[in-house]
Amino acid sequence: MAVAGLQAGRLAQRHCGFLLKAAEQFVRTRAFGWTPAVRRKAAEASTGEPESADAVVIPSRKTWSREAVLKALASTVSRDPTAYPYELQDDSYLSPRNSAEFKLYTLSQESGRSAAKYFVNTNPKFFTKDFAEPHIPCLMPETVSLRLEEVSEEALKERISLSKVTAAVDMYDQLLQAGTAVSMETTHDLLDLICLHCDRDPVQEEVPQTEDMEQPGEEAKRRKGRFRHASDFMKTMWRENNNAERIFNLLPERDTRCYSALIRGMVKHGAYAKAFSMYTDLLNNRLTADVHIFNVLISAAPDVREKYNERWDLIADLLNQMSQQKVWPNLLTFNSVLKALRRCGPLARTQALLTLNEMKAVGIAPSLASFDHVIAVFYKSASNGQGKTNILQEVMSELVGSSFTCQDPYDVHFFCNAMRICLESKDLELGYKVQNLVEVGENWRMLGDSYQQSIYYGRFFKLLCIMEHIDEVLKWYRLLIPSLYYPNPQSLRDLFQALDTDSRLDLLPAIWKDIRSLGHDNKLALVEEVLSLMARDEHSPEVQESLAVCALDVKSVFDGDKGRPGLEWSTSSLTHITSLLLKANKTQQAWEMLQIFKAKNRVPSERLLNNFLSVCRSDGSCQRAVDLVQLSAAFCLPATSVLAKQVLAEFDLTEEQRAIVSELESAGEPSD
Repeated sequence: MAVAGLQAGRLAQRHCGFLLKAAEQFVRTRAFGWTPAVRRKAAEASTGEPESADAVVIPSRKTWSREAVLKALASTVSRDPTAYPYELQDDSYLSPRNSAEFKLYTLSQESGRSAAKYFVNTNPKFFTKDFAEPHIPCLMPETVSLRLEEVSEEALKERISLSKVTAAVDMYDQLLQAGTAVSMETTHDLLDLICLHCDRDPVQEEVPQTEDMEQPGEEAKRRKGRFRHASDFMKTMWRENNNAERIFNLLPERDTRCYSALIRGMVKHGAYAKAFSMYTDLLNNRLTADVHIFNVLISAAPDVREKYNERWDLIADLLNQMSQQKVWPNLLTFNSVLKALRRCGPLARTQALLTLNEMKAVGIAPSLASFDHVIAVFYKSASNGQGKTNILQEVMSELVGSSFTCQDPYDVHFFCNAMRICLESKDLELGYKVQNLVEVGENWRMLGDSYQQSIYYGRFFKLLCIMEHIDEVLKWYRLLIPSLYYPNPQSLRDLFQALDTDSRLDLLPAIWKDIRSLGHDNKLALVEEVLSLMARDEHSPEVQESLAVCALDVKSVFDGDKGRPGLEWSTSSLTHITSLLLKANKTQQAWEMLQIFKAKNRVPSERLLNNFLSVCRSDGSCQRAVDLVQLSAAFCLPATSVLAKQVLAEFDLTEEQRAIVSELESAGEPSD
């Protein structure tokens, strides 16, 4: 047995050696799997001379990030168009069905996060355990309370880092009164903080602020309950001689960074003329501005000049001063120029193209915001639809296949505005180009927040409904809804129009199911439009059967189901549902609808009664025909006598039935 094992081991060794020789021969012949570094070493070993210096040397070892495996796995799967977004999958029952529920859902999530963050930060002693691996700092308690009470520069830095504007200003004043010098770096940070928040404490999302919270002492504990909203702070304007200006004037030496903080704060909070005056003071002190100063001054140029040519002259003068001061522009500089050109009238077209050429000359690639500003400039001055899309065609030809990252806050407006132009110009091909660019890489992130995404996909879907074949419309309908887009009633009406145009009203029952799942079955106008389209034409028996089943489901919405109140019955809705039931030979359900007419005091049309009479004639139902005449008489319809004559002539009535119908006939005849 040992001999057999020894022979098996030698055989395996011989077999492995054969495989190694074969693999080595394959590598030598095919050079498969050899990196340039390996080939270089092999060449040096064989010739004794190193390769040329132009050869590319790739290191033999690569360091992978912790998410590399997850990214590789994620690249193997595609998006499921029928699934909700990942952030909405915590509770399938609470998953939103329309835009209103989505807004409520996301606000609730954010409110829950804010509440959790508030409890974690106010009670950090209960959250000392850190089980996360790797460590996630944002999930740990933050330091939101002041720990340093003594008067020192470290205490000032702490207040600046916590964005406590009032406390930081008070600490700075105490340091000056104590004769303690504050470093220029800390002074810069303090000015930046004051100018950013316009000399006010920022809104704390976790805690509702009241008036008494601003008062020190024991009275701050009283809650008088008047909340201060974020919108109140957004409307704040730059106050004259505020703490930023006061601290700036107290500085023995002022550098460019100090001027930059004040100028940017003045522009941010609407003090445009004062910002230019501060810039003039900077030049008078023989200082050189930085690129941030020029960026905000260029963006504010249209607000300090009235005429278009004066605005451009000021922008050009600022650009020339940048060149003279040897300040190198960045992307935001050119985007500020293009944004300002949108308010410079007819001369903006020529200057916008020159600005793009200048960007290319200095080696700065335009961002999506750059193209959005250029498109807006040409779109405003174009007089026809073709002229409006020409510039967008050129932009899309240049951007095809490109992947973008956000470099400017206005980057997120490009796709939405581009799709608006495609919709207004009815250019389906251009719309597809825009959508294809969205699907490249992670460009979908450039659509903006959920509100902007809804606008973009709503415009794209409307363009499809107007211009595309119904099969393609339905394909995109399944791809977009509800994973990417919650359609509003107007979008569904556009879909109805597309179905009607291509004579595919047989698909309305399937669309109705989606309407119910999306929560739009409480929109009376939308429901009545569905009924009107289903009842308008004649279809095959199979289609009529599916439409009748759908009509009964619509009836349950009017009656009220799932604990919700029903819709208000109208004559048209009753008529449409009854007609659909009659066409599908559902006589009993149709007759029940006539009873609803009577109960809701709605008057049926003569055409509907004639349809009922035809059904009674084909079924040979004499009693139903008599009941129909009685119902017509109850509504005092002018056609009662004509209907009674038809029943008397065409039905084999009993003596009692004939007497009833004859009496109704005489009562329904007009008097002389």
